[in-house]
Amino acid sequence: MKAWIIKIGLLFGLVILVTGCSDDTGQKEQKGDGDEVTMDTLAGTWNGSIQIPNQPLPIMISFEKGKGITGAISIPVQGVKDYPLSAITIDKSNISFEMDIQGQLITFDGKIEKKVIEGTFTQNGQSFPFELSKGKGEVADTEEEEGQFLSIDTGKGKLYGEVEIPDGEGPYPVMIIIPGSGPTDRNGNSVALPGKNNSLKLLAEQLAENGIASVRYDKRGVGKNQSTAISEKDLRFDRFVKDAVAWAEMLAKDKRFSNVGIIGHSQGSLVGILAAHETDVDAFVSIAGAGRSIDQVLYDQLRKELPDDLTKESKDILDKLKQGKHVEDISQELQSVFRPSVQPFLSSWMQYNPAEEIQKLDVPVLIVNGKRDIQVPVSEAKILHQAKKDAEFLLIPKMNHVLKEAPEDRKGNLQTYSNPDLPLAQGLIDGIVSFLEN
Repeated sequence: MKAWIIKIGLLFGLVILVTGCSDDTGQKEQKGDGDEVTMDTLAGTWNGSIQIPNQPLPIMISFEKGKGITGAISIPVQGVKDYPLSAITIDKSNISFEMDIQGQLITFDGKIEKKVIEGTFTQNGQSFPFELSKGKGEVADTEEEEGQFLSIDTGKGKLYGEVEIPDGEGPYPVMIIIPGSGPTDRNGNSVALPGKNNSLKLLAEQLAENGIASVRYDKRGVGKNQSTAISEKDLRFDRFVKDAVAWAEMLAKDKRFSNVGIIGHSQGSLVGILAAHETDVDAFVSIAGAGRSIDQVLYDQLRKELPDDLTKESKDILDKLKQGKHVEDISQELQSVFRPSVQPFLSSWMQYNPAEEIQKLDVPVLIVNGKRDIQVPVSEAKILHQAKKDAEFLLIPKMNHVLKEAPEDRKGNLQTYSNPDLPLAQGLIDGIVSFLEN
């Protein structure tokens, strides 16, 4: 049964919905033959990396000994700091532990020899070797913190965004780039996926090469905005919209910029549509945005993977959440999707129909989708275009969900999610620039 949960999380990112951490870290006591000496050996700071092809991922793990062993992981390149580990188990020289990121399970299984832990990291059915060495210090930060940043005060913490400025004299048109669902950073990378693709970073840089400035920002709880995380039970979809509105209002007052537009990717498409309703933006671009409300998208996803009884239960839960009701009695197999703490956020998201909302826009609109997007199919873009017939419509033949050219097979498609060296799909930048110039 766990297989369908992993597939759901991989295809649509709906299992990993928000950036705040759950209140329950799910720690377990150690089992097996581990003794006090083994715990003493484990306690401390371990530095190393996950050996993802073409892009090793530096990590730091700290273990503390008390009544049991607790631990936390930091992944600087993805903006993760001291995320709690769960289910830490030691048995002689064997060790295993997990990251439970909003219902998606990531596991580490290894063996301790002297002051080295070697083992296997597994996520979304993909496995990579990892190695850690015991010692003090921190994983070196990367280029993630370099660059020029702006900030806004949202009333719920200060948010930072990275600005890309073209060469030459301004003022310049500026686009706000809104990331998709889950713990996604300003570059389009997520701790929910191994490695990085840098899709939004590449988008911003290539817009600048064409004379268009941009501001892109980490979601709450990620990267430079980690301190602004809102707990899962308190987060509502409108919070994302208010953040986007705050950026638009600030940039409209900045004399370096002539016009302000929005680019929303995936979940960010709906966020951007709603933000455009509340601000005087000059253009809107939807990339890989859903055309239907999230309850419909989620139901279609679930019914393809679940047995009949769980499909019926899912439909009942979705109907109640749509009505703003809370559901207590949930089968264990559905907890990762409908756990009580995430229900208010899901319910708030369901209240919006993207097709109805995009129809209300009175600014120029471009709708973009990749024909090889295995997360948001072309049919969703067609729904948006049907609702907004005067919008420009652009389909990129080989583009997938992370804006890269991808092969038709699923495995090859997913491999592009972890390769930052791949360029953006041909036709994407030209299409956006042409739309904005017109």
